[in-house]
Amino acid sequence: MRNLVTSFIIAERVETTEAKAKEINRLAEKLISLAKKGDLHARRQALSYVMDENAVTKLFEKIGPRFEARVGGYTRIIKKGHRQGDGAPIVILELVK
Repeated sequence: MRNLVTSFIIAERVETTEAKAKEINRLAEKLISLAKKGDLHARRQALSYVMDENAVTKLFEKIGPRFEARVGGYTRIIKKGHRQGDGAPIVILELVK
């Protein structure tokens, strides 16, 4: 799950199954809330979970300030359909603009 959250922060959009998207959503909301704080302790907490230092830098320098006025709801889930092989529901998880 750490890889997907890191990829989501870098790309700001990911296509995955609905169950994984809900879990990524929960973790990304917490990380963005940490980025809004912007202090050293919050950055270290984010670094303990996110696997790439560049992703944390982007999170704190670009994504956090972008959502400064928002209280929550930083992501959205858009249903896309079902996967061909096993019928798993596929969704697009993206950051709200």
